[in-house]
Amino acid sequence: MLSELHTAHKVIGVKQSKKAIRDGAAAQVFVALDAEKRIVGPIYELCSEHGMEVTEVTTMTELGDAVGIDVGAAVVVVLH
Repeated sequence: MLSELHTAHKVIGVKQSKKAIRDGAAAQVFVALDAEKRIVGPIYELCSEHGMEVTEVTTMTELGDAVGIDVGAAVVVVLH
């Protein structure tokens, strides 16, 4: 599943992810388990409000690698 993230139409980061979830553009949400809870907490809340499931990834580094960036990523949203 993570291997598909590299080529998927997506947004990376908390701010853009929140917007995509609020706007109904999010198809799938990935959150790194080692991200700070104060950062990703609002993502979990938004997903709950919109009935979206969150896929958890072990580390930010793993999620960043999956999307093809050189830094870690706390949140990635695949768009419709």
